[in-house]
Amino acid sequence: MSADWIAVDWGTSHLRAWAMRGAEIRTSAQSDDGMGGLDRAGFEPALLRLVEAWLGDAPMPVLACGMVGAKQGWAEAPYRAVPCPPAGAGQTIRPLTHDARLDVRIIPGLSQASPADVMRGEETQIAGFVAANPGFDGILCLPGTHTKWAHVSAGEVVSFRTFMTGEIFALLAGQSVLRHSVGGEAMDPAAFAEAVGDSLSRPENFAARTFSLRAEGLLHGLAPDIARARLSGWLIGAELAGSRPYWLGQQVALIGAPALCGLYAAALGEQGVTAQQADGDAMTLAGLVAAHLGKAG
Repeated sequence: MSADWIAVDWGTSHLRAWAMRGAEIRTSAQSDDGMGGLDRAGFEPALLRLVEAWLGDAPMPVLACGMVGAKQGWAEAPYRAVPCPPAGAGQTIRPLTHDARLDVRIIPGLSQASPADVMRGEETQIAGFVAANPGFDGILCLPGTHTKWAHVSAGEVVSFRTFMTGEIFALLAGQSVLRHSVGGEAMDPAAFAEAVGDSLSRPENFAARTFSLRAEGLLHGLAPDIARARLSGWLIGAELAGSRPYWLGQQVALIGAPALCGLYAAALGEQGVTAQQADGDAMTLAGLVAAHLGKAG
């Protein structure tokens, strides 16, 4: 195995690394040594456990993105204010390392002054999409725990908004009284589409609608796949209502896990918006490659 640099995606719960030669993947590895389980002194040993076999005698360039650059990470990479290119090697920071074989750089996240917002990790996915789609002018939606809607123009992130839709769904489905009603993973497509439309037209009814899932389950035996679909549809519909200035009349692309992007694509499709889709993991690596090659701004 011969590599000339290492790409790293370091999230809260995972660590992934790719041994790279230019833009070519030579091999890859991953572990559960996410930022959330490490103190500051634990980052370098965690990285070495994963990539030491790829190192030679000379310093190996390592380019990392994600929560590794948060305040609680290896070293804080201060946010860059939009509008700006999504990611670039010229704005990275270097954490303190003790092993001379490591030359680590961390890509900073992005910030917005008003309305106040931040992202860390998604900027690299955006950079990957922009590198793969030069000239794109429109909206990128990155569904996830904290879904991002970003306006991209002339290779820059102009503005963005974050919606906690995924986290709210997880809390309601896993820790509220609704956990008794929305078990399993299956979702009824027709119920999802109807719920998106209901929530888009009357998002203010969300709090009342959600308890009806519990009541209808008790009184009428509402099936879990319908209840789960309604909860998801109501939440995504409310998000679409709030993000309407972003997607209405715009070119839209979705970046993330295929299943979740599929839900957003279906919801947008009900509003006459056809969104292209890109895999989130692939865009993360593409963004790291673009930053390493100096093509990410």
